[in-house]
Amino acid sequence: MMETKNYHRAFGVYGLYGVDDQLLVINKNGGPYINRYDLPGGSLEEGESLSTAMKREFKEETGIEIEIEKNIGLIDFKFPSSWRDFTDVHHIAGFYVVNKIGGELRVPKQFEGQDSLGALWVSEQGVSLNNASPLVLKAFEWLRTKELGVGPVSYEEWQVLN
Repeated sequence: MMETKNYHRAFGVYGLYGVDDQLLVINKNGGPYINRYDLPGGSLEEGESLSTAMKREFKEETGIEIEIEKNIGLIDFKFPSSWRDFTDVHHIAGFYVVNKIGGELRVPKQFEGQDSLGALWVSEQGVSLNNASPLVLKAFEWLRTKELGVGPVSYEEWQVLN
């Protein structure tokens, strides 16, 4: 008998800010990507537009003010993660290429809902499923190929690193 999956659907917007062969990521402090590198970004506040949320989340999590160069599309990720009554996560992510227009990297203010411990630069060789979210791996794939694919990207053996 197959067990029934109960998906928590999450939607967010995420910024790809690359310089040379490096990508700016955050140290994730919450959710199913806790204790991994993740892309700066997150969910929308009530009534907030995608682009406004992207700019706000990037600044909150990294200290950097950005402009959006382009929307490169949506991709979704599915993996097991128990939270409340849910057995799995279905994460829908809007990906944006962004550029710095101001600010400096800083350790972000900690507040309810802040899930960044700070930002750092990583190379594709320095990331794997053991230390990075699926979004970071997909971002490097896009930087290399300029293709997101159509998804979903599924990880049956996903482990939350509490």
